[in-house]
Amino acid sequence: MSGLIKSSLARKYVMALSGLFLVIFLVLHVTINLASVISPDFFNEASHFMGYNPLVQFLMQPILILGVVIHFVMGFVLEIQNRKARAINYVKYKGSANAPWVSRNMIYSGLVVLAFLVLHFYDFWIHEMSYKYVEALPEDLTRYYHETVEKFAPFWRTALYVISFVLLSLHLWHGFASSFQSMGVNNKYTPGITKFAKLFAVVVPLAFAFIAIYHHLNPITH
Repeated sequence: MSGLIKSSLARKYVMALSGLFLVIFLVLHVTINLASVISPDFFNEASHFMGYNPLVQFLMQPILILGVVIHFVMGFVLEIQNRKARAINYVKYKGSANAPWVSRNMIYSGLVVLAFLVLHFYDFWIHEMSYKYVEALPEDLTRYYHETVEKFAPFWRTALYVISFVLLSLHLWHGFASSFQSMGVNNKYTPGITKFAKLFAVVVPLAFAFIAIYHHLNPITH
């Protein structure tokens, strides 16, 4: 880790690879969550599998958490490095003429996304750990859909999630495409990759926001 922090090139590679790894997780996560809108039964089955499968719980989940930690740590390290490298700021600030707004504010959108992840872990992961290991409650294949919908009942929580997804979109808008550039990908496929990355940055956060709003507007009536 010490060697990675000292090597600028290594830091960029680790930042890019960890970001691409988290993009893969987003695809899986949004796919399962969309099932809660289309088929509650399938959503329950998929959530139960993810929650009790040993491979997911004791291998993939720790790797995911490690990926999140590495990505954000490297993001802060690179931001500090870039600030130190700019011993003299721009003589004349020209806004987006120097760099796009999104790229100039990646650290701030990243902080909001990190705060959102903390809330998300509190809402779902900590609840799941408490359910299984603290309260030691029996397995219930049908509980996941109801628990998810109930989380989005309060307007403030739904609004907070939607705002976070907007910031996630801005973070992905620059970060996803720049990940390939950081790894030296520059060929005839680059324009296509960039367009796909931009599309992804809009569609996936929009899908997450749709799920939150849908469940808020369609509460479970008892």
